[in-house]
Amino acid sequence: MNPVEIAEPMHSRWSPSVFDDRHELTDEEVTRLLEAAQWAPSSGNRQPWRYVVAPRGSAAHRVLVPHLRRGNAGWVPRASVVFLSVVVLGTDGDELKDLVIPVHDVGQASAHLTLQAHAMGLRAHQFGGFDHDGVAAGLGLPDGTRIVAGIAVGVRGNPDDVPERDAERDHRVRERRPLAETAYDDQWGRPWPGLRPSGPTTAPAERA
Repeated sequence: MNPVEIAEPMHSRWSPSVFDDRHELTDEEVTRLLEAAQWAPSSGNRQPWRYVVAPRGSAAHRVLVPHLRRGNAGWVPRASVVFLSVVVLGTDGDELKDLVIPVHDVGQASAHLTLQAHAMGLRAHQFGGFDHDGVAAGLGLPDGTRIVAGIAVGVRGNPDDVPERDAERDHRVRERRPLAETAYDDQWGRPWPGLRPSGPTTAPAERA
């Protein structure tokens, strides 16, 4: 029995930590991923998202890699390309200065990119473990922008080619909290009464 009853590609989406470091994406494939992000919902059609595209070995990639935290330094560089999501806040009174809605919209755009990757037979793993300010400075990001996260995209690699610590990530049992602790009724913490019994809240890494 499937653990959840949701549509593809959400049902089988998961975030690997072992990428094939020989695989490359074509410019057409990268463009298709960016087009998926482009058509995400946007408050007032402001489209506050931007992406720095960092294919493995590129100048942008060389800026990012030294700033990765230890937990990401082994697996992120192996991905075919890393997209760095950036939120544009604006600097004058006519544009949003509050982070909440712009970052929400950037998250939606990144989700679209991630699901498009899965639909194309690729895998994507979003991450935040790097020196955001250091990368922003190295890439020359202007005032009024902030890096939100990275999205590593590629195809699965051979676990034998990576350190055991990184290979082990792809075999961990992942968990999600029960929906009763997520969807509330008219009082905070009171579960929405329409919830029906759902599947398990744990799954192999392939469903994480």
